[in-house]
Amino acid sequence: MGDLASTQDLESRLEGYRTELTGYCYRMLGSAFEAEDAVQDTMVRAWKSFEKFEGRSSLRSWLYRIATNVCLDMLNAGNRRARPMDLTAATPVARAQLTARPEITWLEPVPDGRVLPSVADPADTTVERESIRLAFVAALQHLPPKQRAVLILREVLAWKAAEVAELLGTSVASVNSALQRARATLAEYDPSASDPADPLDEEQQKLLERYVAAFEGYDMQALTALLREDATMSMPPYDLWLRGHDDIVGWMLGVGEVCRGSKLVPTVANGSPAFAQYHPSQDGEGYEPWALIVLEVADGRIGAMDFFLDTKRWFPLFGLPERLSAGG
Repeated sequence: MGDLASTQDLESRLEGYRTELTGYCYRMLGSAFEAEDAVQDTMVRAWKSFEKFEGRSSLRSWLYRIATNVCLDMLNAGNRRARPMDLTAATPVARAQLTARPEITWLEPVPDGRVLPSVADPADTTVERESIRLAFVAALQHLPPKQRAVLILREVLAWKAAEVAELLGTSVASVNSALQRARATLAEYDPSASDPADPLDEEQQKLLERYVAAFEGYDMQALTALLREDATMSMPPYDLWLRGHDDIVGWMLGVGEVCRGSKLVPTVANGSPAFAQYHPSQDGEGYEPWALIVLEVADGRIGAMDFFLDTKRWFPLFGLPERLSAGG
C-alpha cells in the first residue's frame, strides 16, 4: 500500500504542473499538439528518473529543466512555425488566390484551458494571456531556441536570472545578454498588445455580438464598421493574407462567398475571443465545421481575423460539436 500511495502521490504532484508546462512548451514550439507531446515526454522522463532527483532544486524547476531540454531537442530537429504574414507581403484582392503551402509548419491555435493555469493575481493572468496571443507566439518563433527559453522564463514566468542560469547550465551574465538580444529581436516584430479580455467588458461583449450578427448576416458594411483600417485576414494552411477593408470585403464577396449563411459558436483561443464557424452542409441538413476564427481586438476594434481551416484538428481539440442541427 505504501508503494501504491507514493506512486499516486508522485503522479498527482507531476500532474499539478501539466497545464503550466503545456503553456511553456506551446510558447516555445508554437503548436498545441507538439506542446502536449513535449509535456508527456517530460512527465515520462521525470517519472523514470525521479529516484535521481535529489531535491537540490524545487520539483517545478526540475520539471522545467526537463521540458526545456525536450523543446530544444524538438526545435533543433525542425523549422520554426510561421503565420502567412511572416512569409509574404499582403496580397491585393485582385491577385488573391488560395495556395496551400504544405511544406510550411504553420503556427497553431490553442485552447486557453490547455495552457493557462489558474492563478490568484489578475496581473499574472493578464501577462499569461498576452503571452499566448498568436502575434506574440509568432514573434517568439523568430528567436533562437535558447533565447526563446530565456525570454519566456524571465519575462513571462518571472524567473530570476540566477534561476534561469541554473536551469540552462550557464552564467547570469549569459542569461542577461540573451535576454537583451531577445528583447531587441522581439521589438522588430512589434507584437503590439491587445485589449484585456478576461473577463470581457460590456463594450467588448457588444463588439463580439455585432461581429456575429454581421458575419452571419453577411453584412459587409456592418462588418467593416467593426474592423480597424489596417485589419488583416489570414487562412492557414493557405499562404494568402489580406490587409484593409477593401481587400477583405473584396475577398468575402468573391471567393469567400462560400462563407455566406454560416453560423458562429463562441469559444476562446490564445487569450483572445474566437468562434467556430459552421457552414451550411451540402445535403441541407444542418451545418458542418468550416473554420476556427481567432480575433485580435485592439482599441475597441478587430485588428485581425485568422481563419484556421483544418477543422479535423481544431474542432476536437477545442471540444466543439461535429456539426450543428438545422436550427443552429
